Amino acid sequence: MNSVDITTVKSILSQPKKIAIIPHRNPDGDAMGSCLALSGFLKAKGHTVHVVAPNDYPKFLKWMPGNDVVINFERENPKAKEVINEASVIFTLDFNDLSRVGQMESVLQEAEADFIMIDHHQQPSDYAKVTYSDVTMSSTCEMVFNFIDSLGETDLIDADMATNLYTGIMTDTGSFKYRSTSSKTHRVVAELIDKGADNMEIHREVFDTNSPSRLHLLGIALSNMVILPEYRTAYITLSQDELDQYGFKKGDTEGFVNYGLTLEGIIFALIFIENREEGIIKISFRSVGDFSVNEFAREHFNGGGHTNAAGGRSEMSMEETISKFNAILKNYKDKLNT
Repeated sequence: MNSVDITTVKSILSQPKKIAIIPHRNPDGDAMGSCLALSGFLKAKGHTVHVVAPNDYPKFLKWMPGNDVVINFERENPKAKEVINEASVIFTLDFNDLSRVGQMESVLQEAEADFIMIDHHQQPSDYAKVTYSDVTMSSTCEMVFNFIDSLGETDLIDADMATNLYTGIMTDTGSFKYRSTSSKTHRVVAELIDKGADNMEIHREVFDTNSPSRLHLLGIALSNMVILPEYRTAYITLSQDELDQYGFKKGDTEGFVNYGLTLEGIIFALIFIENREEGIIKISFRSVGDFSVNEFAREHFNGGGHTNAAGGRSEMSMEETISKFNAILKNYKDKLNT
């Protein structure tokens, strides 16, 4: 954060305020970790704070400190709208365009609060009074730590806040293996452990608690994997019928896309997941090296994200989507083999 933004934030937070904190739709570990940690920090400073999630999120994140008071916009619509309308400050975390909150978009657009954005994705919109955007950061959770540090108040970070920040950094860095994991990231993580984050327990809660149905679904996903060695690419498909067969719950397919990248020679991996209720094919993109899945998703599948991790969508059928993808992929053969 620059000195002007720090001064502005200090001024905004100088008196007790009603504050709403918003993650993106289908929030992940970084989104929920940053929101819950920031909520704890702002409450410690005497503000009235509510986290309002656009919709539900995976069970493997619901152990996190503060989860029990998160307001779900879809299930608690009147209460969520009241909190947003009464807020004088709204933090938006882990997204940089209001379209990323789904049905909440119009409510936020009409809000009269001062917006503060904290996010590490590319091409931020300009809706916020204060925009703290840094695409080089490993995660929004690392940015929230830096935000608190910029205010000179890391002494307020307790064990619960540290746990939430560690969770977000861990999940968004693929357990610290992605390129965005810097030496600074590790220094932040070390401080969070010193402040009470139990790294072994956090990893167990997020990664080591499976249901039989999820493991069966993983088996189907791997059996559906298509490998295209000439394009150094692998993709997985999961139909709605397959999801239903194994009692799919939100978050069950988390991490499935990464299996493609474990194959020797593969640098581009995708998963296509049918969502019949929304009428879309949800797509996750992953890559290693310099191949930008952010650019690929933005150009062809109404998405975006980071250089090596992005999301997108298709409103065509699964068959049509795969056909489109295969046709597009031919144009990237040279780039994928460079």
